[in-house]
Amino acid sequence: MEYQEEYRQKLKSAEEAVKIVRSGDWVDYGWCTGTPDLLDRALAARTDELTDVKVRGGILLKMPAIFEREDAGEHFCWNSWHMSGIERALIKRGCAYYSPIRYSELPRYYREHIKKNDVAMFTVAPMDSHGYFNFGPNASHMMAVCENSRHIIVEVNRNMPRCLGGMEEGIHISKVDAVVEGENPPIGEMGGAGEPTDVDRAVAKLIVEEIPNGACLQLGIGGMPNTVGAMIAESDLKDLGVHTEMYVDAFVDIAKAGKINGSKKNIDRFRQTYAFGAGTKKMYDFLDENPEMMSAPVDYTNDVRTISSLDRFISINNAVDVDLYGQVNAESAGIRHISGAGGQLDFVLGAYLSEGGKSFICCSSTFTTRSGEVKSRIVPTLAPGSVVTDTRSNVHYLVTEYGKVCLKGLSAWERAEAVISVAHPNFRDDLIREAEKMQIFRKSNKRG
Repeated sequence: MEYQEEYRQKLKSAEEAVKIVRSGDWVDYGWCTGTPDLLDRALAARTDELTDVKVRGGILLKMPAIFEREDAGEHFCWNSWHMSGIERALIKRGCAYYSPIRYSELPRYYREHIKKNDVAMFTVAPMDSHGYFNFGPNASHMMAVCENSRHIIVEVNRNMPRCLGGMEEGIHISKVDAVVEGENPPIGEMGGAGEPTDVDRAVAKLIVEEIPNGACLQLGIGGMPNTVGAMIAESDLKDLGVHTEMYVDAFVDIAKAGKINGSKKNIDRFRQTYAFGAGTKKMYDFLDENPEMMSAPVDYTNDVRTISSLDRFISINNAVDVDLYGQVNAESAGIRHISGAGGQLDFVLGAYLSEGGKSFICCSSTFTTRSGEVKSRIVPTLAPGSVVTDTRSNVHYLVTEYGKVCLKGLSAWERAEAVISVAHPNFRDDLIREAEKMQIFRKSNKRG
């Protein structure tokens, strides 16, 4: 059968397509910019008919229609692989829960551990002449989702960039049960970083001076990694490569500044490799049909063996807080959930194993509460309920605006001293007193 004819036969309205969903089903909404729009609204219209529908997804860029009603939690339950602010709001309403992951393993969860998914519905780029729907900037774990789903419904959006890769970046019409032509809304944007603060610049400067020519870069989400990217774009660095979990706007700026060519990469030479991307239209336009880019599944991009095979790998990620043992929390404020583990640990481990590689955890030394109180991000011990994203033995470099320290190989007292040395000066004496109580600080090292 010709692909176009098969397409026509499988073309349905959103209302018709979602009739397949039943109470008690597990429904997958894909990932980030691939979250469905028209299908979501059609499913929301069936709210009164359904109960206990469990929906998976992650990094929502807008509130799903299925959760717009106040009683949505009686009908739908959101299960997130990585939280955005929208998903945090759903937690407060009792409609959402986080699913802990090590991101590199997510495809394997679907293939080996998660019971059969009932329905997968997600947004794709238009079908190409060979019968393939591209996942857009969401290769991540989408092929595994499809392999684990009884029914697959794709929502076509002409604005979805077609992201080239080489493996698991799209699905063939023959594997799809229904095609819905959406209303082609703009792809959801994750706003570009605001103007960097003096703290962002200070931290970024300390990291950029550690990056050699020919390095391979991974940047996390947030102001500091974005500021690092901006400084790299303005630097004299050259022959840089990209191998990252998330592609962000900062990489576009570095590439357009002529700093990226991938010529020194040990694998995937000349290509910028990523598992998913979220940013502004500028980034989506850059990704679209760009043969320099390599969209790939996360069990490839985040595999420690892949990362460590790339020489001079530089990993840069954020933290919520860090304790005097060197434990890093990047997921919660006590029991209040913020985001998720993502692939931070994957890159912390992989970068350290790389020849000449370095892993940086960065944060401001303090933060200000809504009431105006200034608090330290360096704490004696993590607050009860806080999640350890990176264990103390895995952290390489810790960076704040007050300096950078390498924690590898340090004893407990050396580690406490190093961590305190990059804390805000106003909090150092208190931290030393707490470290002494914890018996991880030598009095001979106390400085006046």
